[in-house]
Amino acid sequence: MEARVGHQKTKLYNSLYVFTSSLGIGLIVLLLFWLMYYRDGFSWQADPKKQFNWHPFMMVLSMVFLYSQAILIYRTGRYMSKKKLKLLHAGIHLLAFILSVIGLKAVFDSHNLATPPIPNLYSLHSWIGLLTVIIYTIQFLAGFISFLYPGLSSSMRKTMMPVHIVFGTITFIMGLISVMTGLTEKALFTLSNDYSRFIPEAFVFNFMGLITTFYGLLVLYLVTDLSYKRQTLPEEEIILIGRNNE
Repeated sequence: MEARVGHQKTKLYNSLYVFTSSLGIGLIVLLLFWLMYYRDGFSWQADPKKQFNWHPFMMVLSMVFLYSQAILIYRTGRYMSKKKLKLLHAGIHLLAFILSVIGLKAVFDSHNLATPPIPNLYSLHSWIGLLTVIIYTIQFLAGFISFLYPGLSSSMRKTMMPVHIVFGTITFIMGLISVMTGLTEKALFTLSNDYSRFIPEAFVFNFMGLITTFYGLLVLYLVTDLSYKRQTLPEEEIILIGRNNE
């Protein structure tokens, strides 16, 4: 009976995960469409306006999509060994960190190289966004040192784990808030009075915001519902029992 319930839970999780990830991929595709069709694509320092376009793309890809995949990996790969899951978890987070740094570099350059230069870090969006990346970096380093290398003692890891999970969830929520404030800020700055005239680009902005909201809510549900939590594999239980008997 218990195995049957577990199988049903796994099946439900897999269905919800596929739907959620499809929403995330849809968000990335819609974001690319907006940047290519309405904002003239990408460039680097030769064209500051187009260089800015790397900022929303990299930040959404890193702080929303990749971040969510990293925190869900222990549920998605529940039958994989814990060591492999740790490496995947850390690897995806590292990739997200690198992309977020590129995204920050792009926005600072686009401001500094503009004619005339645009001030940095004056908006609420920029404050929340920078704080999110700072907390994310601290969280990543703390998790790496505590759980991967060199790794704390078993008792210390058990103490740190709830803190790591809570701060990881909070940082993801901050990333969602940063994206929503960024979309609103960009829509108002770019479209100005046209935003209220229901032009096509305004709908694209609003749909990106809606998809981000629903995607974030689904990820938070999947990551906080304890019934989807990864269970210790039989071989891992044997190892734990052996260590406790030593």
